[in-house]
Amino acid sequence: MVWIKRFFWVLLALGVLLAAALAVYASRALPALDGELKLPALAAPVTVSRDAADVTHIQAQSPRDAWLALGYVHAQERGWQLEFNRRVMHGELSEVLGEATLDTDKLLRTLGIMEAAERQWQALPADGKVVLQAYSDGVNAFYATSTQALSPEFHILGVKPGGRKGQPWTPQDSMGWSLMMALDLGGNWGNEFARLSAAKVLTTEQLWQLFTPYPGEAPASKTDFAKLYAGLGIYKNTPDAIKTGAAGADVPRAGAIFDSENAQNMRSLLAKNINDWSANIGNVEGKGSNNWVLAGGHTQSGKPLLANDPHLGLSAPAIWYFAHLQAPAGMGGAALNVIGATLPGLPFVVLGRTDKAAWGFTNTGPDVQDLYLEQINPGNPRQYRLPAPAGQSPQWAEFKTREETIAVKGKPDVSLTVRFTRHGPVLSDAQKTHDELLDTGKYVLALRWSALETDNRTVLAGVHSNRAQSVDDLLAAYADYHSPMQNVVMADVAGKVAYKAVGKVPLRQPDNDIRGVAPSPGWEARYDWAGWLPYAQTPQADPLTIGKKGWFANGNQSVVPPSFDYFMGQDWLAPHRFDRIEKLLADVPRHDLVSMQKIQSDQLSLATLTLLPFLQKTVSQHALAREAQAVLAGFDGTMAAGGAAPLIFSAWVDELTRGVIGSRLGEERLMTMYGKRHFRSAVEGIVERNDVFWCGAAGCAAQSSAALDRALDRLQASYGKVPAQWKWGDAHYALSVHRPFGSVPLLARVFDVRVPSGGDSFTINVGQYWPNDAKIPFANRHAASLRAVYDLANLENSQFIYQTGQSGLVFSSRYRNMSQAWAAGGYRPLQMKPAAFTHQLTLAP
Repeated sequence: MVWIKRFFWVLLALGVLLAAALAVYASRALPALDGELKLPALAAPVTVSRDAADVTHIQAQSPRDAWLALGYVHAQERGWQLEFNRRVMHGELSEVLGEATLDTDKLLRTLGIMEAAERQWQALPADGKVVLQAYSDGVNAFYATSTQALSPEFHILGVKPGGRKGQPWTPQDSMGWSLMMALDLGGNWGNEFARLSAAKVLTTEQLWQLFTPYPGEAPASKTDFAKLYAGLGIYKNTPDAIKTGAAGADVPRAGAIFDSENAQNMRSLLAKNINDWSANIGNVEGKGSNNWVLAGGHTQSGKPLLANDPHLGLSAPAIWYFAHLQAPAGMGGAALNVIGATLPGLPFVVLGRTDKAAWGFTNTGPDVQDLYLEQINPGNPRQYRLPAPAGQSPQWAEFKTREETIAVKGKPDVSLTVRFTRHGPVLSDAQKTHDELLDTGKYVLALRWSALETDNRTVLAGVHSNRAQSVDDLLAAYADYHSPMQNVVMADVAGKVAYKAVGKVPLRQPDNDIRGVAPSPGWEARYDWAGWLPYAQTPQADPLTIGKKGWFANGNQSVVPPSFDYFMGQDWLAPHRFDRIEKLLADVPRHDLVSMQKIQSDQLSLATLTLLPFLQKTVSQHALAREAQAVLAGFDGTMAAGGAAPLIFSAWVDELTRGVIGSRLGEERLMTMYGKRHFRSAVEGIVERNDVFWCGAAGCAAQSSAALDRALDRLQASYGKVPAQWKWGDAHYALSVHRPFGSVPLLARVFDVRVPSGGDSFTINVGQYWPNDAKIPFANRHAASLRAVYDLANLENSQFIYQTGQSGLVFSSRYRNMSQAWAAGGYRPLQMKPAAFTHQLTLAP
């Protein structure tokens, strides 16, 4: 007993010492928010203050010092986020996470993000280089001078800032991070490849039933894709490994490829959400936002109102960091006084306002990526086919190559040969799904992507926008904007409002019959791009047009006017959110900030209302069917977190999609497409036509009954036997995932941020989920990454919110302190002159 007592006391003492050590470490890892810190790189002292809304105010005596201080603050608050983002774009994750992320590294190296960033940096004007260099100096100065302890991610993974190169951040990294945002928002190569894959098992008519054209439009191409690709012999000459099944078959939910938690290797778990992300690069569906601007004639104040809520993947910490930059005129530009959302990695406010103008973005989503089938020379596999005059023998050119070496933790380095054609990198060398489908001994897929062009000056447009004092200034600033194309609404205190689609869109030749909606033969010159749509001719709305209507709104619907002379693409989002915004704006004669916020919180799903009558008529013999239908009887389509009907509907429509589409594509092929694509428009058309090809001989009513039975089985197993007590928010919680710890259950409980939420992929208050996830199919993954409203009658009335908190340090009380208010539709003041500051820090040279 004596020894047991001694052992107990020793354990207790060790526990106390460990707790004390953790407490000391946590306090050392928290950033200094008060007092004075030395920062020799500054030319003069800089004041860094935090207000009650936790907005960071940087007041400098020169623009250079302001940009430098922002870099310092980003490193101070979001050090791991910067390091992780740097590793992603450099293709250096495997150095930390092992071979589980090797495919992601190969993809990023193949795309050549950092090679493009270097070219664009070299072509950047001197005034742009000064800004990026100052920001980079600020990030590096933090690591060189600060005594703040590194955040726990560095210690858990054994990582030092900057990796083997030892430089935490460079100006080229800022250029690269701008490209990464373009990659996330400006991609549609996934849709092109999905059409290529589906064309193996569907006719072209059925292909367009699956990938429906934008409402009111005919298919963008009349090409018979199934015939074209079969005739070229592009597919592997083996039986289709993707089983197509019988119509009406019960397609199981999410295969093992989506569930890596069964793996025992911890680093594989760490890598899961990275691979999920990289596997869905090139898909634009669901990546959008809302914004609208009201002219003074439609507001109570008589001055414009502007609202914006960009929809991005939810992460912890948030993608945004709110800051106010203030400095007198200098560096060849006007005074700097701007507040709003910054992106750690970039030195300017991306979304926000100056003291006289405000702006907001949504994703335009034009077709700026084209896949090209490159034919391999049968006599020389180092060559691919070039265009040649009609009647002449094929001409060939050598692939250009670049050698890459990827460090892999615990394994030998991996050598990668990146191939290029005249169109761009050979993507199929880095995408397993491409290699599984194509006969790569005969054909490969190369990518042309606008963002990789050397003339990409998007960062310069961001810098110039921060000094804008009017709508005209903003329109001039965004002339340099390149990628990804954005719908920008703008307003100024003088009452002027405008809309402009900013960014580069390729022009396609008149005889290009494929128009970039599916992979094109790379040896036919008619499929090459033919220049760019001039900035003056991109879609726009002037003050007079907006004033007559009262507002301009966007929810990622098509912005191309009916008489537009140029083809910009067809993969726009169906206009459910836009139609709802339009109605709510029209319902109120004169709006104010409160009514704007109410619209941003709206959770009525027009897409749900389309299919709801079909569900309500569905017959089922399931034991819970009567109670479930009683719940659905009073359902108005509002996807409220506390309701049971949204959960029943969502589970049913998921099962219906799997039944009617999976039965024809097969489970494996469906799973490569489903999730980030919802196929809702296809299902709506199938049900409306009672299409027996998709639904089977028994018809769509039988499919619906079977889907409801499966849905109720799932819900009963997870939420009990009383449908009225089920809650959408229990399944549809907003999940802000930490990278990479969100894939490790024990760490995810600490590092992820979860809060019950409403909405779905089609509501204004959006809540996109990935139904192909076997564990959490309805978790809200993609939502309003921030909400902001701006009052041009008094810009100090402006407000904002986002879904986590300012701090990137999990120990901090500021890591998740906005999440509950965000879910409830709350806001915080966005003021340049707050009544008081809660913290004040001086950075002294």
